[in-house]
Amino acid sequence: MKMHRIHFLPHDRKIEVPDGQTLIRAAMEAGVHINASCGGEGLCGKCRVIIEKGRVAEGISEKLSAEDIENDYRLACRSIVCEDIVVRVPVESEVDVSVLNVRSGPRRTARIREMDFDELKEQGLFSPPMEKKYLELPAPNAQDHLPDVTRLVSFLKLNHGEHSLEVNLPVIRKIPDVLRAQDFRITATLARPVHEGGKTRIINVQPGDTTANNYAIAVDIGTTTVYGQLIDLVSGKVLSQFGDFNAQISYGEDVITRIMAAEKPGGLQKLHEVVIGTINGIIRRLIKRAKVDADEISTLTMSGNTTMTQLMLKVNPRYIRRSPYVPAASLYPPVKAVSLGIELGDHVQALVYPSVSSYVGGDIVAGVMGSGMYRTEELTLFMDIGTNAEIVIGNRDWLACAACSAGPAFEGGGIQFGMRAARGAIEDFSIDPLTAEPMLMTIGNVRPKGICGSGLITMVATLFENGVINNLGKFDRDLQTARIRENQGVWEYVLAWKDETQIDRDITLSEIDIENLIRAKGAIYSGCMTLLEEVGLSIGDIQRIFLAGGFGSYVDLEMAMVIGLLPETDPEHVTYIGNGSLMGAKMSSLTNRIRRDVVDVLRKMTNFELSETASYMNHYVAALFLPHTDMNLFPKLKARLEERKAIHAGKRA
Repeated sequence: MKMHRIHFLPHDRKIEVPDGQTLIRAAMEAGVHINASCGGEGLCGKCRVIIEKGRVAEGISEKLSAEDIENDYRLACRSIVCEDIVVRVPVESEVDVSVLNVRSGPRRTARIREMDFDELKEQGLFSPPMEKKYLELPAPNAQDHLPDVTRLVSFLKLNHGEHSLEVNLPVIRKIPDVLRAQDFRITATLARPVHEGGKTRIINVQPGDTTANNYAIAVDIGTTTVYGQLIDLVSGKVLSQFGDFNAQISYGEDVITRIMAAEKPGGLQKLHEVVIGTINGIIRRLIKRAKVDADEISTLTMSGNTTMTQLMLKVNPRYIRRSPYVPAASLYPPVKAVSLGIELGDHVQALVYPSVSSYVGGDIVAGVMGSGMYRTEELTLFMDIGTNAEIVIGNRDWLACAACSAGPAFEGGGIQFGMRAARGAIEDFSIDPLTAEPMLMTIGNVRPKGICGSGLITMVATLFENGVINNLGKFDRDLQTARIRENQGVWEYVLAWKDETQIDRDITLSEIDIENLIRAKGAIYSGCMTLLEEVGLSIGDIQRIFLAGGFGSYVDLEMAMVIGLLPETDPEHVTYIGNGSLMGAKMSSLTNRIRRDVVDVLRKMTNFELSETASYMNHYVAALFLPHTDMNLFPKLKARLEERKAIHAGKRA
């Protein structure tokens, strides 16, 4: 992708951005404040900048006069970067440089990583579970009366070195007609044994040469959404992907209400049918988009949390929510996809990721497998953050895990104007430290209509660092700004006035919202600290952090550390792996190594029940501050706050 250099004046900040990036997003990434409160739609006209060198595409608006345009003023939210440019932020958006430079620098999200096919090969991990072989068998004659199955098995043994072969009845039923469809020229699909000494199974036969058409489907069954990928087992490429809402959502938004719905008469059957319907809809989309034949699908891998897995398999989940919180099973045998109601060929077996406990499920095991943390000597912290947060610590020698309930704040729940990440959600935020005027960015660069999780984290962190709120999340009532006000006994900050929004009312962030976020981040941080303590480690011992979950790629890492969601560490040590559950399911489709290792990994994972760990509540109470009661745990932030305090004290003097 073509990159362009932007030089922001008078701040002397330089940044490289991809072709087509909006100038206001580039400013946000560079840590340059520009007043903007309409989310990037061009409505407020406050994000005026001067293009001193080079040019931008668009950027002209009715908010600019003819004289403005002639003097090279443009709206940053409407300016598209198409070459190297020098941009001056005018005085109305300029902030005190001495204060601005206290910031640690440009915004930093986690590096994104997903192991690809070539990497699997380089590491010697590529060992396809399903392999196709084209065979030209000798036809029977007066001297050769071998049965069809014996003919096929003998040919594979003699010419391809295949031994310990197994053929089941459904394949035997197909073999006679398939052999004769193209004069005994066929393709056999072989399912390799997971463990040494096991038998290779012939799971399908097709007339002619279909070796170029060998596909797998990977599915992540989430509480809210279900995602799928169709993978080419020859090239290793993802040919299509699609996600949809889990239709079970109409029976409850969380796992507890789903379990309660399943306990009602006919409830388990209904919830099973509903999620299978969602999976089938996704599979149809995947096949249509990739333009492949459904009969060419050789394998299906699925992962999900413990409750979603049991509902999908039609296994009673009622004891998951009752003390002592025991799941039905940790390991599940491979099962025919058609027996679950999944619309694939009868040769396709579904492999379901195992669970560790009631609240550390197959989605987390899949993430651990996909990230590769179980194969490295590095001490690694794996975190999957959502309504529930799951944490895994360890390396190739040992693994420990725990789950904690964070609540819905990171997905927009419990926040007055909270919403999921969608068009119009405020996803990034900056503030003028002198005037408290905001700079908002929304998904889609449209008027704001709410706040998504990543935006919420950045807002609270920015307000805290700039002294607008204290470490309890309470606003400074003495600040001279109309944006901080009391509304029905609750103090709040106005992010956008109603004429700048899509919802015809002010969008605000209240002290109640901040309190809910603090509780959510406190649960995650304390879970992490408790688990580290239980295994005799500190955060300084951790060499690598993997983030998984819906919003990890958008969260500003330093902002997450400012509020105490993540322990303070070098952002270079943090890697985002996206949907870890889907990644692990995909990896299992590409290599038998993962399928073989998963049982061993499961045995290594020691689960800690935080509710039964005495120190957890102490850690939780200590974490109910921004970022924590002990600022020495966040030395970089402490230094920045002290520097800022000294600057303000000097100005007052």
